[in-house]
Amino acid sequence: MGTEEQTPEERRALFRVVRGNPDDAELAALTAVVAAAASAGGADAPPPAPPSPWSHPAAQLRAPLVPGPGAWRASGLPR
Repeated sequence: MGTEEQTPEERRALFRVVRGNPDDAELAALTAVVAAAASAGGADAPPPAPPSPWSHPAAQLRAPLVPGPGAWRASGLPR
């Protein structure tokens, strides 16, 4: 681990292979994965929105019908 001088290409590189001998397809796949991970978002990415109650699996099941005041309104709302 000496103080080796890096070339300009090495300083601009996204990553460096330190062991092994990858072919062009393997390097291309690794570059795509690293670039996708880098652009996936960081501290500036907004948090994901909470899922809608309408998309909950329980909304597809029929609940028992309960008569009473406001029952018609409650029958169309998610549970």
